[in-house]
Order: sequence, then C-alpha cells, then structure tokens
Amino acid sequence: MSEPVTDPATAPPEAEFPARIARSDWVRLRTLVVLRWMAVAGQVAAILVAWQVYDIDLDITLCLAVVGAAVAVNMITMFAYPENKRLTEAEAMLTLLFDTAQLALLLYLTGGLNNPFALLILAPATIAATALQSRATMFVGSVTIALVSLIVFFHRPLKMVDGTAIEVPGVFGFGFWLAIVIGVVFLGLYARRVASEIHSMGDALLATQMALAREQKLTDLGGVVAAAAHELGTPLATIKMVSAELVDELGDHPTLREDAELIRQQADRCRDILRSMGRAGKDDLHLRSAPLSAVIREAAEPHASRGKALKLSLGDAPGQGGGQPIIRRRPEIIHGLRNLVQNGVDFAHSTVWIDMTAGETHLSVQIADDGAGFPAHLIGRMGDPVIARWRDDERNQPGYDGMGLGVFIAKTLLERTGARLTFQNGTDPFLAEDERPERCGALVTITWPRKAIEVENQSALGENRHIDT
Repeated sequence: MSEPVTDPATAPPEAEFPARIARSDWVRLRTLVVLRWMAVAGQVAAILVAWQVYDIDLDITLCLAVVGAAVAVNMITMFAYPENKRLTEAEAMLTLLFDTAQLALLLYLTGGLNNPFALLILAPATIAATALQSRATMFVGSVTIALVSLIVFFHRPLKMVDGTAIEVPGVFGFGFWLAIVIGVVFLGLYARRVASEIHSMGDALLATQMALAREQKLTDLGGVVAAAAHELGTPLATIKMVSAELVDELGDHPTLREDAELIRQQADRCRDILRSMGRAGKDDLHLRSAPLSAVIREAAEPHASRGKALKLSLGDAPGQGGGQPIIRRRPEIIHGLRNLVQNGVDFAHSTVWIDMTAGETHLSVQIADDGAGFPAHLIGRMGDPVIARWRDDERNQPGYDGMGLGVFIAKTLLERTGARLTFQNGTDPFLAEDERPERCGALVTITWPRKAIEVENQSALGENRHIDT
C-alpha cells in the first residue's frame, strides 16, 4: 500500500487543484509599496541622525538621491497601477531586485559592511523566499550574495567630520560578510519551507472542502429524489386507479379503451422509475442515521468490484439494544472511509479487510490489506498533505503518481466527526516474504467516542417538512 488518492467518483478535475497550477499573482503591489515606504523612512532617519547627531561625514546629496530613487519608483507605481494590482512572479522578482540594488548602493555610499544597517539587505531575499518560486528565489538570493561580496571590496570609507575612520577589524568584517551570506541562505530556506507547508495545507484544505461539498450535493440530490418519489406516489396511484376503472367501463369503445390502457401503462412506468430513484435516495442517501455496518458497506461498495477481495467483519459491535449501533450518517464519515478503502484496494495484492469493533465508550473501524505497507520512514507523516513522491519500488505500483492528498482528505473529514486515526504496518518490513502474516500491509484504525456519532433515536428518517415554492 502506498500513497493515497482521492475517490475518483468525488475527486475534482485535475485543473481544479491549485497545488498543480503554477503559483502567480500572489503579491499585491500595494504591499511592496508600503514596505518600501517604511524602508525609505528608516533610511532617511538613519542618514540624518548619522549626519547631524554623530557628525559622520556622508555625501548627503548622493545618499538622499539614492533614497529619492526609491521614492520616485513608489510614486510612479502608485499613479501608474491600481491599488489592487497583483504582481506576476517576474514583476515581483524585479521589484525585489530593485530594492536589493537600492540598498546595496546606499551601503556602498555609507561604509559597506562597516555600516550596522547592512543586515537589512536580508529583507528582499527573505520576502522572495515566501512569495516566489524556487528558481526566482535562488536568483534573488544569488544577486544579494554577489552584491554583498562586491561591497566588501568596493565601498566608500565611513569617516567622522574630523577625518577619523570608522571601520571594524578585518576578522569582524569577514564575520559580518559570512553572517549575511549564511543569513540569506538560511532565512531563504527556512521561509521557503514554512511558506510551502502553509500553501500545501491551504490547497489540501480547499480540496477537502470541494470533496465534502460534492458529497453533500449528492446527499441533497438524494433527498430531493426521495421527496419527489414520496410526494408523487399518491397522485400516480390515483391516476392508475382511475385509468383501470376507465378500461373496465370502455369495453364498447376500443379506441378509448386503448388510450386508457396506455395511461395505466405509463403510470406504472412512472411508478417504477420513482421507486428505483426513491430507493437510491430514501434508503441510501437520504438517511440521517443508519447502522454503522450499513455506513461502512456504503463506503466500501464502489470498490467491491475492482478485482480485490473485500472481507467485512461487521458483527462485533453491539449497540445499546444489543443490535448494531446507530450512528449519524454524515458525508464526512462516508467519504473519509471510502478514501481509505480505495487506498487499500489500490495497493493490496489480493485482499482488504474491514473490521468493526466496539467498546463501552468507543467505536472502532480497522482497514487492513496484504500489500507492501507504508514506507517505514513516512508512517509518522501520514495524513500530511503533499507528501514527497515515492519511488515505484516503494509504492509497489509502477506509474502511480500520488501526492498524499487522499489520506489527508480522509483524515481531515473523519477528525471533523470526532475520530482519531492511527497509521501503521501489519508486519515488520524486514521479514522475508514467507514469514509475513496474512494482514502484512498497511493498517489504518479509526476510533470514535460513541457519544460523538451514535444516536439514541433509532429512526433513520426525519419528519417530512413542507417545501415552500
């Protein structure tokens, strides 16, 4: 067994998954403009304080000209673009490169790495790591490291008005340079990793909401079908009864008798259609509560004819009255269990086992298979979205390309119902083939507190409600 996927019956089309679409138009231009205004204010304050308070000899005209360039770019962008303008990846990269170059030029005029504010050059590279793709992030980081390295050798010395030089010892200068380079790399990797996990979680949650919404639509459709079958049953029965009486009374009028028989036949046909549709809606989708075994069978049914044996053990869970426990029939439970069953069927060699047990306070469902099992180094991460792709020999299904989204959806939906999921393998992966037990593959256990899903009222259907039209 390997990386889970979503149920094909409920999985959105590939184009609907944001995780598979190139990320762009994320950063608002206004955000970077506001950050640049803050940087400009800090730069002007630092220059004026150094010049007026500490009597540092600065080329104040050039320094303010460099700051003025940032002001001019901000003013142009504010008037040329609307406030809700979102930057493409290339535009965001160029914007951050401008900020890096502007700060590097200002450092050149103010002592290079002898300037304690040199650390601020890390900011654009860190923003790039959170907002841009890897290639653009690496380019911005490389440009930052290159400019910092040039500033080490080429910069205007920092002096007091009386000519006293302000510089740090060489070993400290090298240390400052190395610290900035390491900072660019470390902060870039750190910010990139955190941002990627946040984006992956957001995409996976969106996919979960889409899957649940689709399941809810199916449930609602079943309710509509059941209501239609129920409400139309009486008028159709009346039509059939009246048509039967007309057939008996029109024996002397063959043409009219044929018309009455045709009406009765079409009424029977409508009854059969509504009966089949009503059964699908009322006996299945429209149930508000059902025995736990019925819910499990419903979840497993789409995968019962896929060439793998499904062995269900559903009798070892007595309810309050000694029979099957009656639980709330929620789309989250059905869809979550269906994903896990599909995962087992996908990667089992021949058999998937589904066992239901119950204690005094908890209900439990266990799904096991005889496949290769979860890779040992990834068991602790099962349920996280977008797990790194596994090699064919690890997932035991060549050509299969999953992202861990299916089990994330299942885990998220089931946990919303109060369940707790555990993932493990049925055997030690280092055992020889002939030493492995029957249930040697992946093993998923779902446990609910009884009070979270069990209902005391044994009635599955709620009262009919009037529908306003």
